[in-house]
Amino acid sequence: MTADTVVTTTAPPRARVIASDEEARAVARDFAESVREYAAQIDAERRIPAEVVDAFSATGLWAITIPRDHGGADVSQATLADVIATVSAVEPSLGQIPQNHFCLVEDIRLSGTAEQKSFFFGLVLAGARFANAFSEAGGKNVAEIQTRLVTDGDEVVVTGRKFYSTGSAYAHWIPVLAVDESGLEKLVFAERDADGLTVVDDWSAFGQRATSSGTVLLEGLRVPADRVFPMHTEYENPTIAGPFAQLTTLAIDLGIARGAIRETHDAVRSARPWIDSGVDSASKDPLTLERVGRLDIDLAAAEALTEKAGEAVDAAKPAADAQNVAAASIAVARAKVLTTELALEASTRLLELGGTRSTLGAKALDRYWRNARVHTLHDPVRWKSVIVGDYVLNGTLPARHSWI
Repeated sequence: MTADTVVTTTAPPRARVIASDEEARAVARDFAESVREYAAQIDAERRIPAEVVDAFSATGLWAITIPRDHGGADVSQATLADVIATVSAVEPSLGQIPQNHFCLVEDIRLSGTAEQKSFFFGLVLAGARFANAFSEAGGKNVAEIQTRLVTDGDEVVVTGRKFYSTGSAYAHWIPVLAVDESGLEKLVFAERDADGLTVVDDWSAFGQRATSSGTVLLEGLRVPADRVFPMHTEYENPTIAGPFAQLTTLAIDLGIARGAIRETHDAVRSARPWIDSGVDSASKDPLTLERVGRLDIDLAAAEALTEKAGEAVDAAKPAADAQNVAAASIAVARAKVLTTELALEASTRLLELGGTRSTLGAKALDRYWRNARVHTLHDPVRWKSVIVGDYVLNGTLPARHSWI
């Protein structure tokens, strides 16, 4: 597809309704295996086939965080992270496209009215997919929003230009972050085919190629006022919005690491031993065994920290306050440091231990490193260590925003 292609979506497929954490994890495993054959093709063609995206929706996995009183499974945060990681281990672009969808479901839970929750949760349970139009290229920093919202009777009018709009080509709804006349951030839910909203397929990164994370144009987009959410309240008061967003992000990196380590095992088993090793199989080379063993240890640690991070977010969810939200943010930050480092390390070791033949184009194993390198740039993990250190040494609570 060219940079000017406008991508359209099909109507939401009929979706399964998942009832439990155990079911969610099992469905994720089955779905991931069903799409393994498409992984290299998705990376090469920079797009996810429509039938794969629809099959993903139909699993019901996109609705697993809907509250139980609205008909959802309301799974634990650890289960959500595992579901994302399981899909990302096979194809991380596919694992990333619902990441912001889950964050948007949480936005609805945190700041929606009863009527908004009923309407939008119902859409998700029926198979609707949300993408995002949050971030913008340029500006002083990532938090500066130039997109503007003006109230006009019982509608709002939105004008601006977004980038990093992950999943926009595959979505049925694209919520837009804008600033109103009072300088307050609002979240405006717009249908994908609304007049004044254009998805431009111009995502050109060398990794996470099929996430459709490019431009969304907003040119006099008109939306009913009852589709507007007070986004600013989520960070004025303590909520789990920040650690929740970060947990869903780090789960993708955990998945990339899992996938790269699995491929490393296969590559080593078929590789030739080094001439000086004195063994007849690469899988018996002690230097290789040390590297593979360390990857396994680090993966176990990353998975354990991810579970603990999920538990911390769950602990804060029922009655969020400054202390338990800070504890959740710190737990998630610890996990994110390790998953970032492991995704990069594992994808590098895959090529090293697999040898020269692992670089052959038919294998497409370079996609693990490319995906890891691109996705781990989401926010600078070096800042996580600073924030954790300040918290444990000085008792400083981390800032409340989407990046901690």
